[in-house]
Amino acid sequence: MKEATKYIHAGAEPDPSTGAIMTPIFQTSTYVQEAPGVNKGYEYARSQNPTRTALEKAFAEIENAKYGLAYSSGVAATDAVIKLLQPGDEVVCANDMYGGTYRLFTKIFEKFGIKFIYVDTTNAENVKKAITSNTRLVWLETPTNPLMNITDIAAVAAITKPKKILLAVDNTFASPYLQNPINLGADIVMHSVTKYLGGHSDVIQGSLMINDKDLRDKLYFIQKSCGAVPGPMDCFLVLRGIKTLHVRMKAHCENGAKIAQWLRSYPKVRKVYWPGFEDHPGHTVAKKQMRDFGGMLSFELKNDSIEEARRVLSSTKLFSLAESLGGVESLINHPATMTHASIPRDERIKNGLMDSLIRLSVGIEDADDLIEDLKQAIG
Repeated sequence: MKEATKYIHAGAEPDPSTGAIMTPIFQTSTYVQEAPGVNKGYEYARSQNPTRTALEKAFAEIENAKYGLAYSSGVAATDAVIKLLQPGDEVVCANDMYGGTYRLFTKIFEKFGIKFIYVDTTNAENVKKAITSNTRLVWLETPTNPLMNITDIAAVAAITKPKKILLAVDNTFASPYLQNPINLGADIVMHSVTKYLGGHSDVIQGSLMINDKDLRDKLYFIQKSCGAVPGPMDCFLVLRGIKTLHVRMKAHCENGAKIAQWLRSYPKVRKVYWPGFEDHPGHTVAKKQMRDFGGMLSFELKNDSIEEARRVLSSTKLFSLAESLGGVESLINHPATMTHASIPRDERIKNGLMDSLIRLSVGIEDADDLIEDLKQAIG
C-alpha cells in the first residue's frame, strides 16, 4: 500500500460484534474467563487491551516493522529500552538530544551502573570510536531536538550490526511519514506518540517498533512487569490521529519550508536551523533518508540575548508558548528553560544550544498568517 492508504487502514478491522468501522474503546480493567486459564486472549488490561492491540498493529505497519508496543509516554518507551541492559553496560548516544532523555539517562540509570557516552553522532566515525566491548546499545535522534542535526542511520547500522549492538532511533521529529529507521537498519524505533502520531495535542503516549520477536518479547515482559501502559481512550485517540498523518505532515512540511526561508531572509534573525537548506551540514544525508524536511526548526536572533528571546517568545499571538510539538497548532518554545532545562548550561552551550535559541513547531495554519505573527513578535 502507498503511505496515504496505509495510514488510514493500519490496524483497522471492523468490530466483529457490531461492524463498527472505528475500533471500540474497551474501557475495562479485566476480562471474564470461561475457566482458569481459558480466555479469549485477554486476561488483565495491564497486559492486553483490544484497543491497544489494534494500535500496536498500526504502529508496526506504519514503521514497516513486525511488532509494535504502546506505552504511557515517550519517556516510558525509552525507559523500557534501557531496562534491557545490565550494570556495567555502555550506551553510545548523541550529545544533542531531548532533555527528558538526557535526564532519564543521567539522573535515573547512571546510578544503576549503566554508562552513557555522548558523542557527535553526525559523524558515524565518532560512534565507531566510542564503542567498547561493553557497548550494548547506540541511541540516536535524527533530526535532533532542537538543533536539527542529522545522523546517517544506515552508516551507524553498518557499525552496530556486525558487533550485535542494538541500534535504537528516536524518530519523533521525522515521524514515519518522513523517515523509516527500520528500513535503514535500526533494531528499535521509538516515538513520542504525543507529537506527530497523535497530532492534536490531546494525548500523552509512546511507542516502540521492532522486527525481532525475541526483542519484542523482552520489551513486552518489561512493560507488563513495570506497568507503563496507555489507557484505551488514549489508544483510540492515536488510532484516529494516525489516519490523517499524511495530510498533516504534507502541510507541516510546506509551512516549515516557507517559514524557514522567510526567517533566513529576515534582517533580525542571525541563524536558522532546518535540514532543508542545501548548506545545512546534514542536508545530503537528510535528503537521502527522509522524504521531506518537516515542520520543526530553530533560530537565533541577531540580538543574541536571553531578554530579547523572552520578549519574542511572549509576543506571538498564533504561535502558542508551550512545551511539546507536532500538533496541528503552531507552538513556540525556549529550549534552555523549557524542554532542555534539565541539561546543565555548560553542556548545552558546548553543544551549540544557546540561551537565546527559539524552537518552532510549525502547525498547519495558513503560512502567511504565521509569518505575520513572527514578524510582529520579532519586530
